[in-house]
Amino acid sequence: MASTIPLFSSAKPQAFLSHAKPSHPPSSSLRPQRCKISTVRASIAARPVVGAPDDLVASLLSKVKGSDGGVLLTKDRHKEVADVALQLEKYCVDEPVKCPLIFGEWDVVYCSRPTSPGGGYRSAFGRLVFKTNEMVQTVEAPDIVRNKVSFSTFGLLDGEVSLKGKLNVLDDEWIQVIFEPPELKIGSLGFQYGGESEVKLKITYIDEKIRLGKGSKGSLFVFLRRGY
Repeated sequence: MASTIPLFSSAKPQAFLSHAKPSHPPSSSLRPQRCKISTVRASIAARPVVGAPDDLVASLLSKVKGSDGGVLLTKDRHKEVADVALQLEKYCVDEPVKCPLIFGEWDVVYCSRPTSPGGGYRSAFGRLVFKTNEMVQTVEAPDIVRNKVSFSTFGLLDGEVSLKGKLNVLDDEWIQVIFEPPELKIGSLGFQYGGESEVKLKITYIDEKIRLGKGSKGSLFVFLRRGY
């Protein structure tokens, strides 16, 4: 297993988060935009977000439910998920990176490359040893992202691998997250390993319940807000 394990990644280790836009993610040299918690709360109250029809959201969630983050889906089912996600993109708010709904705790319920969330822990061999319990991404105002994959080793010993990163806004749709080295905990033992990493993610849809993201190499992520 590599020394650095990707979490929520479509490209380099540790990944997560249309008008005519470039096909490649923009440069990180643009100035990050920040939003304070008080501003977030005021924005939600003053500017409600109009989402997609409920049947589209329900259809997407039904297709990924019980799929172990996409691992158990056939090629045809992956295509069905992609088709619904494409329809949802038409209802995305303008400038989704500025939408206060990005903040909160999100379950990672699907990735089109199922081994991306969790890296080696989610590979075919890794799943034999590490049974995934949950994959969670937390976005905290103004600019903190925390990724966590919790698991049980051979179904006996609980553990988790986690990352903390700083979120930078690149443009109206793209974000970049620069992560600190990952931390591994198994039982009472815990340590950091590897080095820093960075990822870029395009937010393609968001509402009170779900968030969709596309990695710089095209991986589709579906996030479900915790509590739904």
